[in-house]
Order: sequence, then C-alpha cells, then structure tokens
Amino acid sequence: MKEWVVTKLGNVADFYNGGAWSPDEYVDSGINVVRVTDISNGTISLDNCKYLSPASLDKYKKHTLFTGDLIITTVGSHPTQPGSVVGRAAIVPDNVQGALLNQNAVRITPSSVFLDKVYLGYLGKSQFFRDYIIQCARGSANQVRMSIGLLKEMEIPLPPLPTQCKIASILSAYDDLIENNTRRIKILEEMARSLYHEWFVKFRFPGHGQVKMVESELGLIPEGWEVRKLEQLGLLARGKSKHRPRNDPSLFGGIYPFIQTGEVKEASLYVTNYTQTYNDNGLAQSKLWESGTLLITIAANIAETAIINFQACFPDSVVGFVPNTYLVSAEFIKYSIDTLKIRMQNVSKGTTQDNLSLEKIKIFNFLVPEQEIMQLFISRTNPLFSQMKNLLLKNHNLRQTRDLLLPKLISGEIDVESLDTSTQDVAA
Repeated sequence: MKEWVVTKLGNVADFYNGGAWSPDEYVDSGINVVRVTDISNGTISLDNCKYLSPASLDKYKKHTLFTGDLIITTVGSHPTQPGSVVGRAAIVPDNVQGALLNQNAVRITPSSVFLDKVYLGYLGKSQFFRDYIIQCARGSANQVRMSIGLLKEMEIPLPPLPTQCKIASILSAYDDLIENNTRRIKILEEMARSLYHEWFVKFRFPGHGQVKMVESELGLIPEGWEVRKLEQLGLLARGKSKHRPRNDPSLFGGIYPFIQTGEVKEASLYVTNYTQTYNDNGLAQSKLWESGTLLITIAANIAETAIINFQACFPDSVVGFVPNTYLVSAEFIKYSIDTLKIRMQNVSKGTTQDNLSLEKIKIFNFLVPEQEIMQLFISRTNPLFSQMKNLLLKNHNLRQTRDLLLPKLISGEIDVESLDTSTQDVAA
C-alpha cells in the first residue's frame, strides 16, 4: 500500500452537531428537518420528517445539509437493536439538500484536500467505522452516546487522493445501478397501484358499464361483489415472540429472518431489508411464516404493510395474513389496507400508546370482487410484481457485492488498479 497513511479522522474532517430546537418551533410545512429516526439503510427518508419555518434558517443555518455529506447518529441503542443502533451512517441524497440536521447526529465533511468526500462517505458506512463507534459509545442499558471527541480520535486509512477517488468510483457504480433499479421498481409499483385504484376504488373495471351498482355495508358496490372480513379471506394471526426480554442475545444470530415493525414500514411493497435473524432458540419461541405472507404492523407503526418473499419470523407487534389465493392476492389486500390505513390508525389511538389489535382488524370490511375480475387483476399485475421481485433480487446481489468489496478496498487488501470495475455481470 505505497503512500497509504493512517491518520486521525479529526485531522482531515470537520464535525457539525445537529441542532436543538423546541417542539413549538415545528410548523406544517417549510424547511425539512432530519431526525435520527429518518436515518436508515444508509440514507435519509423525508416521508415522516418535521418542518421548521423558513424564517428560522438564519438562526439554524449551520445545521444545513448538503448532498454527499456523511451523517452519523451519535445517540442510539446497543447492537442488539440494529434498527436504532448508535453509529448508523447515511449519505445525504440530492432531495435532502438544504434540510436541517436535528440533534443526536453529526455531519462530517472533509477539512483537508487530501480527503475525498465520497470516500469519506463509504468509510462511514464500513463495518470498521461502526465497530469503533460501538466500542467507544457509553451509556445506560437502553441508550448509549458517542462523543465527538472520541470520533475525532478514530484512526482511519488514508490512501493517496487518486486511489480514494478510484475506490469511490468502484463503489458508486454499484450504488448507481441500485438507484436505477429502485426507480424502475417504483414505476412498476405505481402502475399496479393505479390499476387497483381504477378498478376497485373508482369501479372502472373491464365491463363496468354493464354492471348494476347495489347497496352494501360499504355503500354502492358492483352487483355480484361481496363484503367480507379479513379472516374470511385467509389465515390471520399475530406473530410470536414469547421470550422475555425480547432482545435476549441468546435468541439471535441464526439463519431465520426476524422482521420488525420498522422494516415493514420502510418497505414499499415487499420486505427486502432486515437487520436481525433468529437462531434455533429464537425460532423455538416464535413461528416461521411462509413466503407470500402479508405483514400488518399493530404497534409503534400502525397499519403499515409489506409482503415477505421468503420464510421469516416476526414479533407479536405484527399480524400475519396468508391469503386464500383462490379469493384474493396478498398484493390486493395490501392495497385494500392502504385505503383503510387512516381509519385503522384512528381506532388505534390510546392514552399512552397507539395499538391496533387483531380484534380491531377483524371489525373492518373488505370488498371482494367477482372471481373473474379478481383473477383478471392478478393476471394483469403479476408480470409487474415479477419484474419488481427480479429487480429487488438484483439490488440484493449488488448490495452484497458492494459490501464485500468495501472493507477490502478501504484496507488496501484489493489493489484498485488491477480490479475489474464492471458491475454488469452482477446486474444481469
């Protein structure tokens, strides 16, 4: 590793803590505020962000985020709770440029011309970086904090700038393919959702002009269609996590995916990311659900839905629905619940914590079309869903390859000058 050096992160980077402001300062629209809860899977989502008034910008402008900035959460949980673990890293995407960073996170940017910004971002996402933070973070049983002072003391590998840029280029090629596939997945999902809305909300299904509308518990519906409870359309039951405490380390580290409410919420249609797995001990106190199960969150995140395309376990804060495929598809019920989401959230309101019980789900009515229309919807949408699954698999392979390359590149184990940077074989 000719000309590689090891230096302290504080020698080549600047650190900007997130800002603290009163909840009273939040408004209905304005400048996006990024909180630690908005940071997951290496990026930032604005789906549930808060806002500050544009008049606050001068007061808080030092907390402004810029595309490509590295963000590290400095407060969080222990590694037994990966979804909220301290040290989660994110790279600021284009659509978050200009947002303000809230407290309990830090923005890190190069202060030296010898540190490439993109290389720094990938360094922040590395296992080496995460391990250092977890080792140095201090706190209670439920929450730990990483001091900026110790973060500045981290010793990092610093190759020559051209080598940093080559490493960043190799890894960025994978991320570019992932982003392109993600855009295609979103378009396909919007096409399927639009078809559902057209046929089953607006009732503009094939041949609708010849069908009489009749009264029902849901109002006027096409003649021949039925109103049923969800339990009449398939198996409906809560997930299982009998052992206490739920985060007992003796349950984890095996081969059985364990899906949590936050991962259901982050999914668009299908669950692709999960941070924990059960071992045999974990499986013994849980249940392994089949591929094609629809997951419905009933605590913490209410009425969020996603489908698993692999066998998995989930806790009792999630309800599983296995459809009778002669009557409905999992995707059809997912879209149906999406139309009921606000009503489900309203019946879940509690004095201390919101909760959507299995019994409350059972009170809702679901519209079931005639079998011919249901099967036609399935035949029209299955090709879209198949393309989505294929693209999701490609993204999984791309992420795996990128994550295998990352530690080897930043350690110098792989000579970047001799590395074939083509990702076409992975994307194919």
